[in-house]
Amino acid sequence: MPELAISGGEPVRVDKPFPSWPVWGEEEIDLITKTVKSGNWGYPKWEHIPEFERNFAAYHEAKYGICFNSGTSALMGALWAVGVSPGDEVILPAYTFIATASAVLLLGAVPVFADIEETTFHLDTKSVESFLTPKTKAVMAVHIGGRSTDMTALKDLCTRYELKLVEDAAQAWGAEWEHNRVGALGDAGVFSFQSSKNMTSGEGGIVLTNDRKTAEFCMTYANCGRLEDKPKYEHYYSGGNFRLSDLNGALLMAQFKRYPEMHRKRRDNAKILDGAFSDIEGFEPISEDEQATIHAYHFYLLRYNSDSFDGIDKFKIIEALQKEGIPAHPGYTIPIYKQPVFLNGAFGSRGKVIDKYMDYNSIYLPETECACNEEGIWLPQTMMLGDQDDMNDVVEAFKKIRMNASELKTSD
Repeated sequence: MPELAISGGEPVRVDKPFPSWPVWGEEEIDLITKTVKSGNWGYPKWEHIPEFERNFAAYHEAKYGICFNSGTSALMGALWAVGVSPGDEVILPAYTFIATASAVLLLGAVPVFADIEETTFHLDTKSVESFLTPKTKAVMAVHIGGRSTDMTALKDLCTRYELKLVEDAAQAWGAEWEHNRVGALGDAGVFSFQSSKNMTSGEGGIVLTNDRKTAEFCMTYANCGRLEDKPKYEHYYSGGNFRLSDLNGALLMAQFKRYPEMHRKRRDNAKILDGAFSDIEGFEPISEDEQATIHAYHFYLLRYNSDSFDGIDKFKIIEALQKEGIPAHPGYTIPIYKQPVFLNGAFGSRGKVIDKYMDYNSIYLPETECACNEEGIWLPQTMMLGDQDDMNDVVEAFKKIRMNASELKTSD
């Protein structure tokens, strides 16, 4: 008799969903209703946006917070504010969402991809250094999955080479590096409020910074090139309308109050999984170290070792987990430099191919390719909001696959 659900056996979870997302209640409804009735839905009659900017910045130990209508526009605003110009090179990982690179392209700058560390899936500082050129203007650190990258090493490198350091913290609310919350550890940091994120208003983003000038440039970039102390119809810079509406602000104020408890629950459940995976051969949680003092767990990231499963690829393992009722997925399966837009050089208007960028077809970053194709397995943050029984089911499913791996060799 087969044991695994993928082979016809009984799944670990049957008609037992993990917590739904987003989490909402009367407070969201009340704030949205009051905002609708007020008629103050957007700039300049904001009520909730300025309050949220102050609260979110303070939570992350930053002096300034500037809301944008998406994480992508916030990334663009942060890069523009720190001085990235057309033709400048920005070094970033290729194991990230396309928006990290798109923000660079949309400013007319050049994305340069460095490799990631084997054990963390984070930007490798030594690899970054190997890609520096006289055109390098900035480095973008991505706190993948909610765990901080090595900000000490990256800040030291950027200081030595006089580079700007921007944090893509879209997945890392409340994460810490050396007991300091990410987002304002570099020159600017960006968070996202898109639907899947650990706190959401459907869409939105924010830039945090401790530098007043950077904050002012972010404000003008998001608000049509205006300056706060100048007349409304005078425009001093080439900014756009990247403002966030106060309807989103109302949702964010309510969601912000929920976040600490959800943050705690994700971390508590991660401890359960950490302990369990230490006894399940072939699955290793992403490396932790003492400097990454708090993990936000947008994903629970695992490194899969196919050698422990007689060469079975990770996609078969993920399919087996899904059949058992566990919402595992492979994460990023294509390095950004292999996305069609980069392979085709389609960076101009309406996808026009232009040749002023590097040849992305020739890039090969071994650790990035390994994470995409062989090792990376993600468990989503919604799953991490479950209870003890939910975590027990997750562990049981992984153990079941470990014990009955031979069935996966015969189910092809």
